[in-house]
Amino acid sequence: MSDMPDFLVIGGGIFGLTAVEELLKRGHTVTLIDQGAIPHPLAASTDISKVVRMEYGTDDLYFEMVDKAIDGWHAWNAQFQTTLYHETGVTMLARREMAPGGYEYESYQRLRAHGYTAVRLTSIDITRRFPAWNGDTYVDGFFNPRAGFAESGRVVAALAAEVRRAGATILEGHTAVSLLTDRHGQRVTSVQTAAGHTFTAGHVILAAGAWTHILLPELQPYMRATGHPVFHLKPDNPELFTPPHFAVFTADVANTGWYGFPLHPHEGVVKIANHGVGQILHPVQDERVVTAVDEAHLRRFLREAFPTLADAPIVYTRRCLYNDTRDEHFWLDRHPTLANLTVAAGGSGHGFKFAPVLGELIADTAVGQPHPWLPRFRWRDIAQLTHGQEAARYHGE
Repeated sequence: MSDMPDFLVIGGGIFGLTAVEELLKRGHTVTLIDQGAIPHPLAASTDISKVVRMEYGTDDLYFEMVDKAIDGWHAWNAQFQTTLYHETGVTMLARREMAPGGYEYESYQRLRAHGYTAVRLTSIDITRRFPAWNGDTYVDGFFNPRAGFAESGRVVAALAAEVRRAGATILEGHTAVSLLTDRHGQRVTSVQTAAGHTFTAGHVILAAGAWTHILLPELQPYMRATGHPVFHLKPDNPELFTPPHFAVFTADVANTGWYGFPLHPHEGVVKIANHGVGQILHPVQDERVVTAVDEAHLRRFLREAFPTLADAPIVYTRRCLYNDTRDEHFWLDRHPTLANLTVAAGGSGHGFKFAPVLGELIADTAVGQPHPWLPRFRWRDIAQLTHGQEAARYHGE
C-alpha cells in the first residue's frame, strides 16, 4: 500500500472494530482487513444476541469492567440512535438453594454490596413473575434489572459503518495467512494474504478471534478454538417469553452451561445456548455442526426448565466458535519480542459484553499506555492449565 497507516488491524469482529474506533479517536490512521464480509457469518461476534451481565461470582475486576461497559451500551444506543442494547434484566436461577461459594450466591452478594438492586426469587416468586419457568426444578436465584442483551450482528455492522465514516480503511475479503518479520525477529514487516496481497503498517494488531493462534502458532499452547451449540426456537406462546414475563437467563449455569434470551424483538425466536466445555475445533478444517446429541441435551433441559418450549421447532442452529484461552481471561498485550505487534484476543465466550470498554484497553495496549485493568490480560504462561476460571461457565464434571 502506498500510504502506510499507523495501525493495521487483522480481524473485523468486536475486538478489532472497537480497537479501530478508539485509535481513530486518538488521531491515528487505521486499516482493517477481514477474511469475509463484516459481520462475518462465522465470527463469534455475529448472531442475533449476546448476553450483557454484571455477574462474575467473586471476580471484582470483571464486575467493575461490566459496570462501566453497561454505561457504554446506553451511550451507544444514544449515539447510533437505535436500540442495540436491550436492558431486559437477567434472571440467574439455581436448582438448589443458593449457598456461599456458588456462582449465583456470590454474584448476588456482589450486586448487593455495590448497592445494586437484586431481587431474590423463591420457587413461588419464579413461577409467579416468570411463568415460563418450572418452579419445581428451579427453586432459588435472583433478578437483576441492570443487564440484558446486545444485538451482536447489528452492533458489529454499526461499528463498521461508524469507523468507515470516521476515516478508517476497511477491506473485506482479505484472508491473512502469515506475519513476516525482519531477520532479527524484532518487528513485523508485513502481513501476507491468501490472495498474495501484502499489507504494512507501523503497528499490527492481531484481533482474529479463533484464527489468532493459527496466524501466531506460538500461542497454541495457551489458546484454542472450541465450538458451542446455539439454538433458535419458535415458541407456540410468544408472550410467555417476552419481557417483562421473561428475561435474559442463566439456568444453574456453572453446573449446566445453559443460558438464553427472551423473544428476539426482530427475529421472533428464543435463543438458547450452552456455555460449557464445547468441542475443540480447527477454525478452517473442521465443520461447525450442531449434532443430534446436542439437540437431545437441549430437549432434556427444556423439559426441566421450560415445559411449554420442550417441543418447540428449532429454526436455526450454529456452533459458535470461541477463541478460548486456557484460563478464560482475555489476551491483550504487545508481543514480548516483536515490538510492533499487539495481540487482542481470547474472548473465551464472554468477551462481547465488554465491547464499549474493549477499544480503550486494546488501544492502550498497542500504544504502551498503562491501564489498571490490563495486568490480568498480559502475556502469560498458562500452558498447563486444564480448567478455566470464568465463574459462569460449565467446566465438566
